[in-house]
Amino acid sequence: MKHVGAIAGRELASFFVSPVAYVVLTLWSVLAGTFFLSSLISFDQQLAQAAQLGAADFALRMNLNDGLITPFIGSMWIVLIFLVPAVTMGLFSSEKANGTDELLLTSPLSIWEIVLGKYLAGAAFVLLMTLVVAFFPGLLFLYGDPELGKTAAGLLGLLLVSLSYVAVGAFASSLTRNQLIAFVLTAVLLLVLGLMLPFIVEIGLGGSAAGQGAPVARAMAYLSTGGHFERLLTGLVETADLVYFFVVIGVCLLLAKTAIESVRWR
Repeated sequence: MKHVGAIAGRELASFFVSPVAYVVLTLWSVLAGTFFLSSLISFDQQLAQAAQLGAADFALRMNLNDGLITPFIGSMWIVLIFLVPAVTMGLFSSEKANGTDELLLTSPLSIWEIVLGKYLAGAAFVLLMTLVVAFFPGLLFLYGDPELGKTAAGLLGLLLVSLSYVAVGAFASSLTRNQLIAFVLTAVLLLVLGLMLPFIVEIGLGGSAAGQGAPVARAMAYLSTGGHFERLLTGLVETADLVYFFVVIGVCLLLAKTAIESVRWR
């Protein structure tokens, strides 16, 4: 595994050779600033309305985390579904398109070194994206008094979702040589995994209360990233949620390794 760092560094540098990294970071930063400002204005308006209506108790119960930071980080989670595919689409598909995958596969590098190196490059990139988001709540600590633990849990949730989505994208990229197909496939997988699984099951079971409590419905709800992320947003850090994200990452990287290994033996 001594070559993992070198592969990750090479792949991370390649992100910034193309305009994709700059476009993604610029769009991410602009959207983060827009959503943060929108949440801030909405929070201020709620406080003003509570003051006008004389609802002092309601105003006292409002806090920066529930009224501003949580909606802001939750909005950025949705954006991830559409931007992470742009980061991961070329991890393996670009090697296939350029014909350099054969050089990698015939080199002394192991498949795991290649997969982990490329994944760590994507992980470093989404860590940078998470730091951009963290900058905005950080401003509130200068002028307000948010809850540190709850804010950190929300950012941890965003980072874990990002890392999981990079693993899903790496798997999708390992299946094709076309970056556009890898982008679309990743976006579809993330939409299903992140948002649509519970709704698909609910529609399939007819929306009945008994159906929603069925083992299949509970299993699909567990497989969806939404519930795990929402618990972290509320400040609840549970081992089961952390294990879920690590399992998703491990399974997707194993699938990517299997897909690449199948090419070596063709």
